[in-house]
Amino acid sequence: MALEKDPTASFYSENAVAYAESSAPNTRRLDSFLSKLVPGAAILELGCGSGRDSAVMIARGFDATPTDGTPEMAQEASKHLSRPVDVLRFGDIDAVSAFDGVWANACLLHAPRAELGGILGRIHESLRPGGVFYASFKAGEAEGHDGLGRYYNYPSKAWLRAAYEAFAWTSVDIDEVQGSGYDKKPTDWLHVLAVKA
Repeated sequence: MALEKDPTASFYSENAVAYAESSAPNTRRLDSFLSKLVPGAAILELGCGSGRDSAVMIARGFDATPTDGTPEMAQEASKHLSRPVDVLRFGDIDAVSAFDGVWANACLLHAPRAELGGILGRIHESLRPGGVFYASFKAGEAEGHDGLGRYYNYPSKAWLRAAYEAFAWTSVDIDEVQGSGYDKKPTDWLHVLAVKA
């Protein structure tokens, strides 16, 4: 019996080129994140998509490691960055105290709620003490799918804070803003910046 294909992974596999061409850097959030790191800091980017954010980090002299969970997206990023981009699924993160920062812009929002705690633990372990971790999520009350078939964990601010607080951080700041996404629909976003204890 064939396994059913994950519709979220299928979306990014089938739309990798168009998605990569449509994306623009989240400059304000990225600037704030990078300002908390020393020059040359080692940064792991999860769900790098087109590689646009890693391109900014590399241009500014940071030691960025771009990764994506979808082979087709990793290939698009590799073309954009003119360097290999590894395929890394969230559950396969196994680095220990290897990074000064982890950048996860609009990607952990696809992690199943039941798996998110374990993924946050892996990210926490991958950071050095004082390491900075940024992630963004589409806010909600219950997990579900959007009109394009993509799965979202849709956490509330309280639910997300509790998930983070299972690990040792010196601070967890959650900023709520209104915006939109690839589907151009109005979206409530949660931007999280955490610093490892």
